[in-house]
This record gives sequence, structure tokens and C-alpha cells, in this order.
Amino acid sequence: METTTYLTDKQVAARFGVDKSTIWRWVEKGHFPKPVKLSPGCTRWRLHDVEGWEAEKEAAA
Repeated sequence: METTTYLTDKQVAARFGVDKSTIWRWVEKGHFPKPVKLSPGCTRWRLHDVEGWEAEKEAAA
């Protein structure tokens, strides 16, 4: 069974060299995968979703 790796907004922002607020703005505008709510106060992105988004952007470039 494969385990899912989750990233915080801070980790996602560091990955792309932007501020956390930028990640949330991208999500709000539909330009970035939506995070999953694991519990109240705990929202994370699946690494798989982020990598898929990256691959999409690279293919389009």
C-alpha cells in the first residue's frame, strides 16, 4: 500500500519560491490544486497533486 505525502502551505510556497499567500491566491483563482482538509485546522496538499500540476506546467511550456 502506497502512503500519501502531504505538504503544508509553507512547504508548497518554499518549493516554488513564493509566499504562502501566493499559493492561497492561486488556489482561489483556480490556478493551483485545491488542498485537502485532514481535520479542523489542518489543510494540506497531496504531493502527488502538486507534482502533477508541475508536470502539466512543464508540458505546456
